[in-house]
This record gives sequence, C-alpha cells and structure tokens, in this order.
Amino acid sequence: MGFFHCAVMFIVHLSRLGSILVPTFAKGPVIGLTVFLYLMSTIPSGAISLLRDAGIEHALSELAAPILRSAGLSPTRVRVLVVNDSKLNAFVIDGQTIFLNYGLIQKVQSAAALQAVIGHEAAHIANGHIARRTGNMQNARTVAGLGLLLAAVAAAAGSAEAAGGIAAGTSSSALRSFLRHTRAEEAAADRSAASYMRDSGIDPQGLVDLHQIFYGQEVLNVSRQDPYMQSHPLTRDRLRAAQAYVAAHGGSIKPNPDAEYWFARARGKLSAFNRAPKWTLRRAHEETSDDIRLMREAVAHHRNRDLTPALRAIDAAIAIRPDDPYYYDLKGQILIENRKTGRAISAYETAAELAPREALIQGGLGRALLADGQPKTALGPLEKARDRDFRDTRVLRDLSLAYAKTDQTGMAALVTAERYALQGKIPDAGRQAQRASNLLPRGSAPWQRAQDVLIAAERFEKGKKKR
Repeated sequence: MGFFHCAVMFIVHLSRLGSILVPTFAKGPVIGLTVFLYLMSTIPSGAISLLRDAGIEHALSELAAPILRSAGLSPTRVRVLVVNDSKLNAFVIDGQTIFLNYGLIQKVQSAAALQAVIGHEAAHIANGHIARRTGNMQNARTVAGLGLLLAAVAAAAGSAEAAGGIAAGTSSSALRSFLRHTRAEEAAADRSAASYMRDSGIDPQGLVDLHQIFYGQEVLNVSRQDPYMQSHPLTRDRLRAAQAYVAAHGGSIKPNPDAEYWFARARGKLSAFNRAPKWTLRRAHEETSDDIRLMREAVAHHRNRDLTPALRAIDAAIAIRPDDPYYYDLKGQILIENRKTGRAISAYETAAELAPREALIQGGLGRALLADGQPKTALGPLEKARDRDFRDTRVLRDLSLAYAKTDQTGMAALVTAERYALQGKIPDAGRQAQRASNLLPRGSAPWQRAQDVLIAAERFEKGKKKR
C-alpha cells in the first residue's frame, strides 16, 4: 500500500496519513461506560491518525520481536503502529497495540533507545497495567467498539484545546487519565524493559538514553511538557535507577547491525515523507546502507513529481534487495500515484507474492486493480486486507466501492457502516448498518457485523439522551 495518510475522521493520501485507536476503561474513580457515553456526546470531532506503511511497520516489528518474546508476548499478535504526530509520545491502550508518535522515532538516535520505548510499553501490557483498566470495556475489539471510543482517546491524548468541547473539570481530567500511568507502574515498567533488553541481547543503555531525552521536563509547566511526560511521569529516581541497572548489567553488549539497519530504514522513510525533498536529497548520502539511501531518494523524487529518477532510484534499491516486498510496495505506490495502473499492479503483485499475509500490500494491490477498472478482481485482495486488518479505513472505502461496482449493495452498505464507525461517525454508521441489515441474509456473518454497529449506535444515542 505504501506510505499514506488516512486520518480517522477523514481520508487523504501520500505524505499525509490513518488510524483507529482502542482506549481502555478504568474502574472506579477514572471512568465507567455510562459516564464515558455521556462524555462521548460532548466531545467535538477530532482524530488521532496513524502513518500506515507496510515497510515502516515491518521495520518496527523486526525491532519489537525480541523484546515482545522476552516479555512473554506474541510478536505476531502485538503490533507497533506509528501515530501521525511530531510530539514525543508513546502509549498503549489495549493489549495488542503499541503506539509510537513519529516525532519520538525521529528523536531517538539508536535502535536500542527505540527498543527501550517498545520494551517499556510492552511491560505495561505484560505487567497487567492495561488489563486492570478494562473492567467496563465493551466491544473494544469490534469495528464499532473501536469507533465509539475513538473521540475520547483523541481528546485524552491531545492538548487542552483538543479537549475543549468536553464538559469542564472532572470530565476532562477523567479522559486524560486514560493514558496516564502511576509512578509505581512507570518504575515497574522500566525494570521490566531493562530486563527484556538484557535478555534479548540489547544494551539497556538505550533506556538511559531515552530518559535523558526527557530529562528536566518535570519542572516545566504542563502546557510546555511533551505528551510523554503527561502519561509517563518521569522522575530523577527513574533515571538514576536506569543508570544503576546499566552499571550493574550493561557495558558488554554491542549494537546489533540488523537492529540498526531496520531502525535506519524506518527513520529514513519517515524522514523522506515528512521533510522537504530538497533536504532529503541533500542528506541521503549519510545513510550507511545503499538501499536505504536509494529508497529515500526515490521518495524525494516522487514528492517532487519526477517519475523517471524516482523509478530509477527504487529499481536500484530493488536490485540490491530483490526479495524485499516493501520496496516493490513503494514502487507500486509511486506508479499508481502517477496513474501508471498497469505497471503498479505488476509491482504490487510481486510484493504480494513475497509477503502474501501483509494486509497493507494486499490493500495496495486491490486499490490498483480498482483504479484499473477491475472491481471484481480487486475484491479478492481487498477482502484479504480487511480480514487481516479491519481498522484500515482506506481499505474499507475501496472495498465498499468494489462491492457497489459489482452490485453487492448490502456488502457495500456494511463496509461503509464500518468505515463510518471507525471514523467516529456513529449516527451515520448506524444508518448504513440498518440498510445493510435489511439487505443481507439474516443470521449471516455479514449481517451479524451490521448488528455490532447497530448496537454501538444505539448505545451512543442513549449516552446522548442521558446528558
């Protein structure tokens, strides 16, 4: 599919970005379902968006895998996704996803420091800090459940202005506490992260380096602190504890070349899409890996709308790594965005052959087929993409179009309802779900999916009436 911006409340493409986040409910003093539904009815439209890119997500999965295994978590079940935000932050709000702001990825200077972030967030999952807050959570793993919770997470993770529509006082405080960990939890997560790193052959100095990025933030006014500080209370004691651990257990672990490669690749692609092309072309030569340098140059030329040098650069990168599906994925993106749909299909097909279970690549192939006037053929890869990652609103948009073009109006209404639900447009989602329910065979799996959206819409309306 390639690097794209598909924001939760709207959809755009390329060097812009998309998402769905899963907040958790806390028992007792934080927030319950009834209170949450009340708050949902007062929250203005807003969005947290993700940078969805198969290559970047694969690079992060390579960095995360040893950490997750050491934490007793499955690398195939826990994903690391990138939030489209230049502020420094990282968080978890369910047991299956670690979210990293791209600003934090760009700020850290080594694979070990980024792995320290991943290890710390993995510890919140493994140590039960998230599970203890999900007592009142309902339907959080369904499409509609995620959409129903989305606006609250956006407000909780955002600035005071972003939460301006929330009822004043305790309501705003309650939402902000969604993401906030106690100092005891933070200390425990640090200890676990250091242990995961050591057990995985990663230098725990990365944890010290991470803390030093935020050193001194606790004395700043809250409005000037990075969001990471507000959800991860940082104390000098935690920095000293990390330094003590390194003194006792670190010092003999050398950087892992593979980890450094994937770290450079993730940062290189993020940088190429977020910085000016002129800056990228001027600095790309600093890359130690030729294929990453060429990838960055391909992105820069593409953003300058120079197709020939863009293809020359990505083809040269492919020549270095001919079995790399993510470079073919990028080539497909460059071609389709230059309306070369036939050649884009070929590139995506190669990528899909090399990585048949990669949902973002399947979505890219389906999109190219749809653009080429082949909606029936596009259904296969788009349905695979949806089944493997139902949170991708762009796939749902393309899939609804493919269903409509093949006269499957019930399915088109269903995936439109799911897309609206994921975008937080619950009333619109409910209307489309009702239409789908009337058209689909009663009791079928698609019909049941429509019922999930209808239930969420009903709860949303009940929450509004309780104001």
